[in-house]
Amino acid sequence: MTKIVDNYSAFNEVNLSNARSENESFEDYKKRQKQNQAILKVYNTTGRDNFKSMFPNGVLEAIKNADAEAEKANAEKLGEAK
Repeated sequence: MTKIVDNYSAFNEVNLSNARSENESFEDYKKRQKQNQAILKVYNTTGRDNFKSMFPNGVLEAIKNADAEAEKANAEKLGEAK
């Protein structure tokens, strides 16, 4: 029987450390801590399998997409994008 290996890593390239980086401002640190807390809460609440179905490419891609959408919405709200 062949054993299937699952290489899914939901937190790949996401800084989950509680330590503040050398070049990280305090505001960025607090924002990252709040974001990490929310991510881990969803992960612990839903479980690995459901989390994988919600974020098939990992959390980092979802964060990047959300930031891009928020930036686009802000630009449209201000009337800069057409």
